[in-house]
Amino acid sequence: MSNGPPASHLCLLSDLPSRQVGDKVRFLGCVVSYSSASGVLILQHRVTTGRSPTEALVNVDLILDRLEAQLTRVGEWVNVVGYIESVTPSISGPTKGDGATSIHVQGILVWSAGSLDVQRYEASVDTLISSKFQSGGETAHSEALLRAPR
Repeated sequence: MSNGPPASHLCLLSDLPSRQVGDKVRFLGCVVSYSSASGVLILQHRVTTGRSPTEALVNVDLILDRLEAQLTRVGEWVNVVGYIESVTPSISGPTKGDGATSIHVQGILVWSAGSLDVQRYEASVDTLISSKFQSGGETAHSEALLRAPR
């Protein structure tokens, strides 16, 4: 039994609505906007597989002292580890009434995704999640697969 913090659940941003409030998650998103007044990064990741639009509103107040300016630039792809705070259907905001769901996340770690192939990332995460469910546990190669050179 470990006394450390719980592991994060790797998922696509579009899958965040299926998570529970309080879950620790890790996901990738593209910066749509940043409000320095509220300390909130709004991230999206539009997937092509018919999932409904989702935006993550990541509160970065706890990590402002470590948050580099480039991580708040519109168009920057970032990785996030944080805790789900709430899930809210949205009719306003950057998505302007397209039925997007807003997921409020307390960010505890944000870092640049660097250059990446988004389609390959989506496929890798889907494969990892599928193999996790089939095996009933974590896959040993998940981190190595997601860090593979592009």
